[in-house]
Amino acid sequence: FTDVVTTNLKLRNPSDRKVCFKVKTTAPRRYCVRPNSGIIDPGSSVIVSVMLQPFDYDPNEKSKHKFMVQTTYAPPNISDMEAVWKEAKPDELMDSKLRCVFEMPNENDKLNDIDASKPAPVLNTSKQDGPIPKPHSVSLNDTETRKLVEECKRLQAEVMKLTDENRHLRDEGLRLRKVAHSDKSGSPTALALRDNGSNSLPSLLVVIAAIFIGFFLGKFIL
Repeated sequence: FTDVVTTNLKLRNPSDRKVCFKVKTTAPRRYCVRPNSGIIDPGSSVIVSVMLQPFDYDPNEKSKHKFMVQTTYAPPNISDMEAVWKEAKPDELMDSKLRCVFEMPNENDKLNDIDASKPAPVLNTSKQDGPIPKPHSVSLNDTETRKLVEECKRLQAEVMKLTDENRHLRDEGLRLRKVAHSDKSGSPTALALRDNGSNSLPSLLVVIAAIFIGFFLGKFIL
């Protein structure tokens, strides 16, 4: 909606007489139509370019843009087109009504091709164009996604391994405490083993906490 987008409308005269046509729209400020009127010879066609002008898109407008192609048989020796329409009787006029449809790109198109094709706007064919707001995160391709998944699996495996080691050390520490408690002599060797078993638990918890912090920081950075 920041650039002019054009859709062509083909009008054909199937009759054996010349036909005058005029293109009208419910949103004249939004569109430029060339030619917006003219004459079509018998059996001939004409291409009308309907150009959507840049504007601030409002979703409430998407079903309000309509076109009408009005036609009438051309009188002989026509010289003034305006006079033809003014003098035409209602029962001599024919019209075809068209509804304008904006075809928005889907989410996959936005992710896979942000700078993709520009929109074609009107008469059942149009797509969005213009600067797309900068996303909060950069989209990942398949290779990067696989690498990220593999890294997550590896970190999960390490966490499980450290959890098992932590459980093993905790059990070992409990066992050493029981041994130290049952050792009535209170030997320095038993006390040292007990201290080592108890001190290993905080160190292991610090390692696990560091891994989780690194994992979540890496996830947010990616």
